[in-house]
Formats: sequence, structure tokens, C-alpha cells
Amino acid sequence: MNGLEVTVLLGITVLTGAILAPRFRVAMPLLLLVAGLALGFIPEVREIELPPETVLLLFLPVLLFWESMTTSLRSIRRDFRGIFLMSTGLVVASAFAVAGIAYAVGLPWDAALILGAAVAPTDATAVAALGRMLPRRNFMNLKAESLTNDGTALVIYGVAVGVAVGGQYTPLDITGLVLLSYVGGAAAGVAVAGVAYLVMRRLRNTLNLNIALLLVPFTAFLVAELVHASGVLAVVVAGLIIAYINPRISTAASRRQAAWTWPLGSFLLNGSLFVLIGFEVQAVAHEIPGREIGWLAVMTVAVWLVLLVARFVFQTTSVMIIRLLDRRPSQRLRRTTYRARIVSAVAGFRGAVSLAIALSVPLTTSAGEELPGRDEIIFVTAGVIVLTLLVQGPLLPVVVRWARLPDDSALQQELELAERAITGAALTAVTQLAHDHGISEEIRDRLTRDYYEYLERNNERVQAREQAEVDRQIADLDRRIEGTASAAEASATATALLEVPAPLPSPRERDAEYSRLRIAVLDRKREVLYRLRREGAVDDAVVTQIQTRLDVEELRITGVEVLD
Repeated sequence: MNGLEVTVLLGITVLTGAILAPRFRVAMPLLLLVAGLALGFIPEVREIELPPETVLLLFLPVLLFWESMTTSLRSIRRDFRGIFLMSTGLVVASAFAVAGIAYAVGLPWDAALILGAAVAPTDATAVAALGRMLPRRNFMNLKAESLTNDGTALVIYGVAVGVAVGGQYTPLDITGLVLLSYVGGAAAGVAVAGVAYLVMRRLRNTLNLNIALLLVPFTAFLVAELVHASGVLAVVVAGLIIAYINPRISTAASRRQAAWTWPLGSFLLNGSLFVLIGFEVQAVAHEIPGREIGWLAVMTVAVWLVLLVARFVFQTTSVMIIRLLDRRPSQRLRRTTYRARIVSAVAGFRGAVSLAIALSVPLTTSAGEELPGRDEIIFVTAGVIVLTLLVQGPLLPVVVRWARLPDDSALQQELELAERAITGAALTAVTQLAHDHGISEEIRDRLTRDYYEYLERNNERVQAREQAEVDRQIADLDRRIEGTASAAEASATATALLEVPAPLPSPRERDAEYSRLRIAVLDRKREVLYRLRREGAVDDAVVTQIQTRLDVEELRITGVEVLD
């Protein structure tokens, strides 16, 4: 099949999956994977090759950049120790556990270690697609782990392949590779994000801003690869930094355009990737001799079970060690139950990175001989991906309900408090902003009434579910707002008694004044919102949600920007 036929086939399959998944109440990635497996029975479809460069250079930069842009930086800082252990120690433990079981089943040790490196890392796109029923904190920790563990897996893979093709490595060499992968990847991400900041802060055209934004993940990946560091980690670091500084280098129009285009592109690439995984599984299965299928199927199931057990055991061991070493009250609040660790084990999906690693295995050694076990590595890796998606995916909601994880309502409370905080700040600043921008009292009072009505509606929603402590904070905020408003009204009355009434402006002039004052108030609300984030009072997700509403409101006032 030619490229156009493949593109149309993928597009039709993704569209069909998007239509049917809600009707059958099935997660779309699972449906697309099954569709890919079914289409793989067609001989022409099995001829479609998925080069590893396609996954590493086309799919992953976009998918990982968007996932990192929507990841909470505060959550990463808060649970950094656990995320670091899972993205390094767990990957190493999983890789060697898988290598041990594969070697015991009959795979050569070098090939077994390559297989372990391939299936050890969890996949960020699969986690993002299938793990959203988890409580937010659990989901963010798992997502952050999946975004950062590829660096460790790729180092293990590089060492294993080097040994398999005839190379030799000392412990010092391996340490250097690990440092280069992580430090080099992080440095590349920081450097590219810094350059992006310098460029984008000088742009104001919506199209130009988003073209520059699109170049960031590919540039970060390229720079990291040039210095033989982790391109995946470079993309993730660049995405986290860009997400944090985005308000200072973008406009309301560019943010809205990005919010429309990036999810669509990510959705299409992610869906196509799951279909292509199904194609690849069928292609590999038909290349393996029939007499070996049974043995490889047993190995696949054994490797899959080892990954589940290794994840649970590593988490349990880590919790026990941390409890012995760290008895601070703040640490006790982070402790997880065995049920939560079982949920985490089931939520450890494998996906695109594992398949790309397996497909990257060289065909021959340095001596020109065929590398033993390559086909087996690809088959088992593809089989593990299918099992994690088709078994763990449907099983996860059941396990989450069984685990009875505590509800995570902190985000909703932070959202409501942030809304009230920025609205209160806006009301407090209306009088001064109106004076600074030459706005009449009539327009100022009109906007003040609008914000009071919004504040009252928000009060009704909050009072229905907030706890006593939150209600007390709201009451304090209301008293400050009422006091400020009363003082402003008294000052306005006194001024009105002393001044001679001026002619009323025309309706068009009043609308222009009203719009100008609303824009000034929106800018003040953004300032308060970003200050709350810097202080750690609200999560990045809260900032994104409120910023979206403020951007939409600004565009309603100013009109949608016309692209040059």
C-alpha cells in the first residue's frame, strides 16, 4: 500500500473508532488496537512497515510535548522523590526481572536484557488515554513517571545492544551514559525552552506564535540526539517549562488556537499509533514460524505477569524503606495502601516507546552475524503491549472501584477559591483601574454590578459543598470585598456631590469604555491568578482552566484575531 492509501485507511479507522467507542462504552485506544489487529489479517495491510524513526521522530515529540504541557509541575515537585524512584529504580528492576524470566524460558541473555529494556517503561500516551478514572494525584504521578522513565530504559537498551553486538562496558561507562542521558536531555530541554522564550516573547501574530511552539518539541529532540542524550526527556523538560512561562510569551488568541489544534493533532496521532501497533503485531506474528508461536506466547504472558508483580513489589519495598527512614508527618500523608499499589500496578500500560525500542534492535552484530533473538524481542514486546492495553485497560476501572481510593476534591476547592480570589481582587481594583483609564462612574458601577452578580452565583455553588474552613475563607474574602466596595461607593458619592455633572457619553462611547475597563480588569485577574500559582496555592490545572475562561472573555470583547 502506498502512503496515501495508508493515510486514508488510518483516518477512516480512527474516525470509526471515535464514533463507535462511546456507543459501545469502550475506551477508544482499545477499540483502535482491536481494529488494527483485525485489519492485519489483510495481507496488503501486513506489508505496512512501521520504522522506529517514525515513532521516535514524528509521533513521540508531539505526543509527549502535549502531555507534558498538560502535566502539573506542582504535582511533580510535591512527589518528586516517588516519581524519581519509579522512573529509575523501577525501570532497572523491571528490565532485569524480565530478562531473568525470558532467559529462563529460553531466550539468550543479551536478547533477554534488550527485551527487558523495551518493556520496562510505561507509556505516557497510553496512561493519559486509559488512566483518567484515577484520582488526580495518582494519575499525575503515573503520568509524570511515564514521561521521565524512557531515559533510563534507553540507557539500558543502549548498553544491552552494545554488548549484544560485541561491545564492552565498565560500570564507569554505564554511569556516564546515565548522566549523559538525564543531564544532557534536561539541559537540551532547558536550552531550547530558553531560546523559545526569547523568540516567542517578540511575536504577537497568532500563527507565528504557534508555528514557533510546534518547533519546540522537534528542536529539543534533535538537540538532545546530537549530543547522544535522551530526546524524550528533552521534550518533556521543554514542555514543562513552556507550560509555566506560556502566559508571558503568548496571547489570548494564540492560546485558544493552540488549545484547539494540539488536542486534535494529539488525538489523531495517538489513534493512528494504536492502529499501527495492531498492524505490527499481525506482521510479526505471521513472520514467526508456527512451531515457535506457542513458546513465544508463553514467554509473552510470563513477561507481562513479571511486569505486574515487579511493579507492585518495588512500590511495596520502597514504601517500607521510606517509612523506616522518613517519619515526618508530611511523609505519613503520602503513604499509600496496598490497594493503591495494586491500582498502580494495573495502570502501568506499555505502548509506543516499547515498540520503537524493539523495532530499533539491529539485524546483525559487529562481526556481520545475525543478531539472535531479534524477531522474538519484537513479538514478545508487541504481545506485552496488547496484553497491557486489552487486559489491564478494561480491568483498571474495576480495580479502582475495588480499591475505594479517597476522592480527590482538592482541585475543585482550589478552583472555586481561585475564582473568588481573582474576582475579589478585580472588585477591589475596579475603582483604581477606572481612574487610571479615564472611565466614567457609570461604566465603573456597571462593571462592579456585573462582578457582584457573578460572585453571588459562585457563592451559591460553593456553599452547597465546601467545608467549614473553606466557608470561613470565603466569608473573610466577602467582608474584604464589601468593605472595599463600600469605601469606593462612599468616595464616589462624595466626589459626585462636589463635581458638576458632565454630559452623558453616547452609547458607543459607553460600550468602548466598558470594554476597555473589562480588559484592564481581566489583566489584573491574570496577575492574581499567576501569583497564586507561583505561591503554590493553586494547581497548574486550575490556572489553565481559569485562564481559558479569561481568554475566551477577552476574545469576545476584542474580537477573534485575523491571521495575516
